[in-house]
This record gives sequence, structure tokens and C-alpha cells, in this order.
Amino acid sequence: MQAQLKPRPVNFKLGDYISQAIDLMKKDFGTILLAFIFAMILGIIPFCGIMAIGNFYKVCYKLDKGIPVKADEVFNFDDFMPYFMFQLYMIGAFFLIFIPFAFFGLFAGVNETVSGLVGGIGVVYFVVVYIAIIYFLLQAFYIPALITFKNIKDVKTAWNISKVMTKGNLLQILFFSIVASFLSQLGIIACFIGLILTIPFLYVSHYFAFKDGLAQIEYDDITEIGQKI
Repeated sequence: MQAQLKPRPVNFKLGDYISQAIDLMKKDFGTILLAFIFAMILGIIPFCGIMAIGNFYKVCYKLDKGIPVKADEVFNFDDFMPYFMFQLYMIGAFFLIFIPFAFFGLFAGVNETVSGLVGGIGVVYFVVVYIAIIYFLLQAFYIPALITFKNIKDVKTAWNISKVMTKGNLLQILFFSIVASFLSQLGIIACFIGLILTIPFLYVSHYFAFKDGLAQIEYDDITEIGQKI
């Protein structure tokens, strides 16, 4: 059954998500690592990559709640269709965005003046598109959580809720993503040997960001009555 939600801007707690991720990985690193490896294997199948990470979040949830869980629970296809549709939307959007580059290529070799003009327009277009993609991805930050944990199968609904939740938090989410990504890449320092050990941290920290964000928009009749009183 789909959860009752009351979308609102989220109080984003960057530091808490980082520290909670470290604590959970200390709690059961073996299961987290094996589940992440299974998620990477499942992700090799076309259109299963995002779903695999969603299933990894479910493993994190059970570990966080003390619920018995096995790493192979990542191999679950219950949420395949909503994630499949989400990826189709993304692929379609990217195709539309990059179609103009084909036209830039056609006019680039006409002559030096036209080539210079087209090249300048192409650079400006690329910068604008790059910023737009980042903006879109930041607004879509909570979509995987809404599909995975709140049973929202309609991508448009998940997108609208995610936009509300990220309102006023885009810079914090961007900074969180950069910090979490940097920490997850620390394995490179160990000549790639430790990379597989640190990358899961990125997704565990995202799990806690999702968990807290969803908790803040969960609609509770009793709490709502108490607030009004």
C-alpha cells in the first residue's frame, strides 16, 4: 500500500548522514560489502542498475532496523517497472538535450567564420545543458527512495514530491553528494585495492539521507492533530 505523505521542504542534515553511514558500516560491514557487490553484478543487466541500488538500500534499511537480512536479497525485481520507466524518461531527456550537437557538427565545417560562431554557441549550449542536468538530478534526489520505500510507482508523482522535498536544499544536497563521493573514492589512495571497500559508503550515506527525508514528510494523523492542538 502506498504511504501517506505530506510533501514539504526537508531539513537536510549532511553531517548526520555521514556519521550514521560510518556507524552502520561498522555494525555489519561484511553484509554491506557483499550486498554492494551483488548490486554491481545485478547492475550489469540492462536497465537494472538503479533498481539494484534501490535493493541495496533495502538491505541497509533492514540492517539499520536490526531485521535479519541476507546480501542476496539484492536480487529482487519487485520494483523493476517504475525504475525502468524512470530510466526511459532520463534516456529520452538526454537524447532531446544532445540532438542540437548533431546540428552543430553539420555547420562546423562550412567555413572558418561559421565554424567559430557554431563552436562558440556549442560551448555556451554545453555549459547551460551541464548546469541544467545537475539541477534536474538534484531535484530528482529523493525519487529512488520514494520508489523503494514508499511504494510510489508513478515516476511523475515521485518527481513532483522530490521537487518539493529538495526545495531550498539543492546546494546542501550537491555538497553532500560531493563529500560522500570524495570519501567513497578514498580507496584510490590504496592503489585501487581499497576502492571496493569505500565505494559502498556513498550509497549507505544516501540511504540515511533518504531515510531522514522520508521521515520528515510522512503523514501522521495523530501527530497532525497534536500540532493543531
